[in-house]
Amino acid sequence: MTAKTFHVAVVGATGAVGDQMIRCLEERQFPVKALKPLASRRSVGRTIRFKGESLPVQELKEDSFKDVDIALFSAGGGISTRFAPHAAREGCVVIDNSSAWRMDPEVPLVVPEVNPRAVAGYTRKGIIANPNCSTIQMVVALNPIHQRFKIKRVVVTTYQAVSGTGKKAIHELFDQTRAMIHFLDVQKEVYPHRIAFNCLPHIDVFLENGYTKEEMKMVHETHKILEDDTIGVTATTVRVPVFFGHSEAVNVETEEAMAPQDVKSILEKAPGVKVVDDPSQNRYPMPIDAAGQDLTLVGRIRKDESVEHGVNMWVVADNIRKGAATNAVQIAEILMDEYL
Repeated sequence: MTAKTFHVAVVGATGAVGDQMIRCLEERQFPVKALKPLASRRSVGRTIRFKGESLPVQELKEDSFKDVDIALFSAGGGISTRFAPHAAREGCVVIDNSSAWRMDPEVPLVVPEVNPRAVAGYTRKGIIANPNCSTIQMVVALNPIHQRFKIKRVVVTTYQAVSGTGKKAIHELFDQTRAMIHFLDVQKEVYPHRIAFNCLPHIDVFLENGYTKEEMKMVHETHKILEDDTIGVTATTVRVPVFFGHSEAVNVETEEAMAPQDVKSILEKAPGVKVVDDPSQNRYPMPIDAAGQDLTLVGRIRKDESVEHGVNMWVVADNIRKGAATNAVQIAEILMDEYL
């Protein structure tokens, strides 16, 4: 029997996440028959490398998806809103990394370690949504705890790397850091304030309730992925001067009693999780450890002494890989194995 192969398009192929999607397809040996890198007109003329070949970047158009089986989108909500329906009408399954489709009730929102069966819902619109990067790593850690102890409330503060904003933000942090070291004037273009040697409690736009859109994404997406809107979730999201790797301080309160060792034991067996938790040896998750890998690292697991059934933990992951590109390719693998 001939093994299945697929025509795959990557929309936003020249961006930070699009570039990583292409790398993940190659690393994970996804059976790509032909790869079509798509981007805006200004990227035409550039090339990307895939399996030792140089492929020309093509301009994204409404008719770009003829004969494409799977399209990985990472080009912003406006692009996804416009072009994903065109791709779906051509019979292409879209896996979208923007926020455009996440809360659509007819579009599954999937983290493969948590709710892989939700992929089956792709048939309704031909679109599957990739959650927000900060939500992905949190629910990977929360789900095993929720299944065993029933989570009542989550309080999370994130410390998010600039790569979550894109390549321009990476360059801005580098340039500002270099400027400050050499006592030069700092230029600001991406963020409203200097990001070098600073922290900004401001990710995405502010809403009428005083929260940012990023913070409310974590609330609503967690409810949808865990299929339980009774869980209380509140978030504060902060941009920090780190290039790659989001960190999160997560406080979890459960209905049932749990000890920190119980949580460690559960997480050590959980898919996609690596427990790094030995304070006596200064071992705990850090962004420099998570960068370049696909596991969600969890440590600093300890009892919350202010409530009856609570723990605190520190959760770290590579936001470009597991928080975006790898999660999308994992979804494509489920599609390949079970539905296409």
